[in-house]
Amino acid sequence: MSFYEYSAKNIDGKEINMSDYKGNIILVVNTASKCGFTPQLKDLEELYKEYKDSGVEILGFPCNQFLNQEPGENKEVKNFCQINYGVTFNMFEKIDVNGSNTHPIYKYLKEQEKGLLTKDIKWNFTKFLIDKEGNVIKRYSPATSPLKIKTDIEKLL
Repeated sequence: MSFYEYSAKNIDGKEINMSDYKGNIILVVNTASKCGFTPQLKDLEELYKEYKDSGVEILGFPCNQFLNQEPGENKEVKNFCQINYGVTFNMFEKIDVNGSNTHPIYKYLKEQEKGLLTKDIKWNFTKFLIDKEGNVIKRYSPATSPLKIKTDIEKLL
């Protein structure tokens, strides 16, 4: 299967086909509101604003699998991200990124680009860069600043 064959519900509950993003560069990130890496939302938004007109999409997938750091409901998550970080990039409903209920998109991403020693997501703010053809190009650790991904994005533009 291709990344474009999957779908997910956005944070407002609307089913979104990943094929809607065909031809764009995509950065997929599992987010959390109460994590030490949460300030990355500001950098993700900065990256989005800088490159959205060039065909870059950022897809945020809230996840509560790491020390209960995303306990809120979808509406709370949306409000938190918008009020505290001005998030305008695409946010989706809370999902699982590991375990038996792993969302199909994350099963696919982890198969395409394994992490260090394991394919499981180790923490919030793991990032996957996808090129315009839907190929997963690179996986970034949670500690990687979104702004350090600029160089890789520019190579794909």
